[in-house]
Amino acid sequence: MCGLTAFLRLSGDKTCPQDKIEGASPPDLKSQVDSSLDLIKHRGPDARGQWFSPDSRVGLGHVRLSIIDLSPAGNQPFHDGDDNVHAVVNGELYDYEKIRAELAEGYDFKSDCDCEIVIALYHRYGESFLSHLRGEFSLVLWDAKKQLFIAARDRYGIKSLYYTVVDGRLLVATEMKCFLPFGWKPEWDVVNLRDKAWMYGPSMFFKDVHRVGPGQYLISRDFNAAEVKTYWDLDYPSKHHVYPKTEAETVERVRELLIESVQHRLRADVGVGVFLSGGIDSSAVAGMTAHIIQQGKSLGNDASGKLSNLTAFTVQFDKNSGFDESDIARRTAESLGIDFQTVLLDEETIASKLEDTVWHTETPIPDVNGMGRLALAETARAAGKRVILTGEGSDEHFSGYGDFLWSYLREPDHAWTSSSDAGAQSAEMWEVANEMVAKGVAGTVIKSTDTEAAEKLNNSSIFPRVEWVCQLPFDKWTDRYTRGRPETSFAESFSEKVLADVKGKWHPLHSSQYQWTKSVLANYILRYIGDNIDMVHQIETRPPFLDHHLTEYVNQIPPSLKIKYDTVNRTLREKHILREAMKPFVTEEIYNRMKQPYIGPTQYKKGGPVQKALEALLTESNVRELGFIDWDTVQDNLKKAFRDQNPVYFRSTLGVAQLVVLGKRFGVKRAQDPKAEAVGDGGPTCPCVVS
Repeated sequence: MCGLTAFLRLSGDKTCPQDKIEGASPPDLKSQVDSSLDLIKHRGPDARGQWFSPDSRVGLGHVRLSIIDLSPAGNQPFHDGDDNVHAVVNGELYDYEKIRAELAEGYDFKSDCDCEIVIALYHRYGESFLSHLRGEFSLVLWDAKKQLFIAARDRYGIKSLYYTVVDGRLLVATEMKCFLPFGWKPEWDVVNLRDKAWMYGPSMFFKDVHRVGPGQYLISRDFNAAEVKTYWDLDYPSKHHVYPKTEAETVERVRELLIESVQHRLRADVGVGVFLSGGIDSSAVAGMTAHIIQQGKSLGNDASGKLSNLTAFTVQFDKNSGFDESDIARRTAESLGIDFQTVLLDEETIASKLEDTVWHTETPIPDVNGMGRLALAETARAAGKRVILTGEGSDEHFSGYGDFLWSYLREPDHAWTSSSDAGAQSAEMWEVANEMVAKGVAGTVIKSTDTEAAEKLNNSSIFPRVEWVCQLPFDKWTDRYTRGRPETSFAESFSEKVLADVKGKWHPLHSSQYQWTKSVLANYILRYIGDNIDMVHQIETRPPFLDHHLTEYVNQIPPSLKIKYDTVNRTLREKHILREAMKPFVTEEIYNRMKQPYIGPTQYKKGGPVQKALEALLTESNVRELGFIDWDTVQDNLKKAFRDQNPVYFRSTLGVAQLVVLGKRFGVKRAQDPKAEAVGDGGPTCPCVVS
């Protein structure tokens, strides 16, 4: 787990003067890379390294958090024996010992670090080496002989990787702030903000800044413009294909794959712990970890076999908020015999961590759960841990959200012939589902208002969910700078093959799982309550549910084994197959408990620390400096958020405050209405240009 920055000087960039393409001198480049790494030095306090090509056209920078092989031999960049191939890697690669053994005859390894297998695999398989990597990672590799530049990201987007072009250089880095020392001048992309496109597409809310997508890589040959390619994607069987396994066989295999995934993620030369909530996902991870320790396996660098050395860390919200699960988590920890630590997230803590959460995640998500995750990481670090296992990805695999419930009911499940009713999605089941949603048991489900787009997406509620997350009071002038139909843009962000599969091949449940995984999981969950916030305190988080060996099996499981209807009790049980597979490792309370998402409270006392923190950010000058937010509406929403204790207005208010933080810390200039500029002073005519 580390951080990286890299550059490639491109040839033939017609938008950039030749003198700028020639670029900075080597001392200047070293200074730029150093300054870029300074901005993410918290990600790698143990070592720092740089490498530049002899002609200074390529540069790699790396900061290291030592997890596997703590010796200097594991420091990066890595280089092959011919000093031809060079790489920097951020992340954790599993099965590396097996891969090392297979490749040792043809490659001279210089360390015991897991990440060194990247160059060895590239030597063996060339460009297809990415398919042989298992784990969470981002990386940059340069082959000087072939003049080949590759920047890749793991299959789920657990690790972030951004890119842009500045003065003829392709810049690639773990975090967007790393571009600043290279002369990048960030500008708001108002179109992407209006359409929420940064929540699902490759382009960010800053103009001309993009991210490498999950399962994708960026490649440049001979210093030419880079192109994006896909090496892995989610897939599901035809909804008419009959599932050949029994429920018992499926339960056993899911259990085997999950235990194997957890075992891989317990391998470390440092202390390991778990994040624990009141749900089955993290509880199952804790339970499996305890089980593995009892089988005589090591917990990171601890081979004592003592369950009490396994620590579970839990956020404790206000007991009266309706969001606190710490009592349930405590009972789980006690049943397992493991250590338990709560982290109180009171108003003072939320207010004090608000700005840092936004700066480090680079993600304006209007929830306080990010502040909770930051507090958890801080506590885990203080307890001597560097690796933490988490529960992200379970809901996406096993259908844990209310949005999936409705998708499941849209069509019969022909893949599961053991179903008591081949047309199982009956009127009775719809009635039960509506009752669950009305009571809040399954969470709110938001219907689409774009009929044409909804048809393309097989009537999923995923984009309405994305829209609901980011509700901002835009200024009137921005109305003319939208794509018109945001949900249509969401649909068109997927390939023709995916849209064809969504429409005709996959069951609606699987279609919704795909859409959610590519948007909310990758760009909200894994960013705002994931790696970038955990690494502030040098915590490497590992999600066992996000393992492609598990995914490729679970995606074949029919919908009726993921969501099961109980005809006797008239309930729809989400994550049924997971519950059965994890039954030996969780309490009866957890086994029977309905899904409760990890979100933070939205109601706070008037005049309290949270309101004061928001008021300090949402001054008239700060809001107007954004240029695209309506100040009068912000004032009104702020009052309603605390006077009326209204969660919708609170989230909108928090979202604007987060944009203010980003604008100030990134030094973003005020966005202007281009048409107004053109009339007033002959200014630029393209949308969303800053002044």
